[in-house]
Amino acid sequence: MAIQLPDGVVTPGLVVDPDVLDRNISRMAEASRSHGFSLRPHAKTHKSPQIADRQIRAGARGLSVATIREAEVFAREGVTDLFIAYPVWLDADKARRVRRLADEVSLRVGIESVDGAQRLGEALRGSARPVEVLIEVDSGTHRTGVPPQGVGELGKAATDAGLQVVGVFTFPGHGYGHAAQARRQAARDEERALGEAAETLRGLGLDIQVVSGGSTPTVGEWQPGVVDELRPGVYVFNDATQLAIGTCGVDDLALAAAATVISVPAPDRFVLDVGSKVLGADRSPWVTGYGYLPEFPQATVTELWEHHAVVRLPDGVRGPGLGAPVAVVPNHVCTPVNLADELLVVRDRAVVDRWQVAARGANT
Repeated sequence: MAIQLPDGVVTPGLVVDPDVLDRNISRMAEASRSHGFSLRPHAKTHKSPQIADRQIRAGARGLSVATIREAEVFAREGVTDLFIAYPVWLDADKARRVRRLADEVSLRVGIESVDGAQRLGEALRGSARPVEVLIEVDSGTHRTGVPPQGVGELGKAATDAGLQVVGVFTFPGHGYGHAAQARRQAARDEERALGEAAETLRGLGLDIQVVSGGSTPTVGEWQPGVVDELRPGVYVFNDATQLAIGTCGVDDLALAAAATVISVPAPDRFVLDVGSKVLGADRSPWVTGYGYLPEFPQATVTELWEHHAVVRLPDGVRGPGLGAPVAVVPNHVCTPVNLADELLVVRDRAVVDRWQVAARGANT
């Protein structure tokens, strides 16, 4: 069933179906548990304490975050086990903040360069509680991370800097695509890269406890063995990209932007009061247009301005009239959530709760 908008909703805004959300969370938790993986979901997708609490109660061992500020927000909300899955480059202010976090929670931080490791080691020297580090490995996305054969030098430098290297991690961004074969290949690439890196570090005498991978597209392709921790994020809501590449169905979409028809300039198109400042501007290569309309699945959001979305209809399809509410599923859900102050929780066409996006804009 498509996402239902609440009666009388003020648009634009983001609405969440809590039943679909909880089903997505439970399904991922059970899939991870049944295959022997620890689950450390990425909270940069939802940035919400209420959703983090649901994930942890379902069995997640902790959260992954992208920034120090996100870690600070979730620590303040009571999350005690956090991994900054990012090669943080510390200035003086960030060094103080990481050290303070280390005294408050169980903290892990990503590294991917000798200079970065040395800065982190200097910042944490003499701290009351240790910060564990994971080395980021490039498994094929070619964004950040060292090649598997380069982890030995970095592991030694991190140890020399006084850091405790406990694992390796990667992001399989090249697993996105229509073909299931691409997702399977990305999963195999991850396993090879992480396995080689972990064995290299163990050969240096390091106690590698965590081999961390996984993304929403590739989670279903993992084989137990090498990897022991997964960090998917988008699965809580899913989005138009996940729908297009086949990793979810329409009934798995838990979030949509609520919009109103503000213009009907011609029978084959209409205009909504939602634009890039609500939907984000992602133009996914796997999605036709700037979003997906569950009630008009053959329609295309062809043009997007800051506060306008132009929707075109195929021949013979009747569109909504002026003032009609319309749900739009974003291409990439993480950006719209980061733009919103709150999420409207809707059940049976009524707003039953409002969840603050507590880590909104937490980019430092």
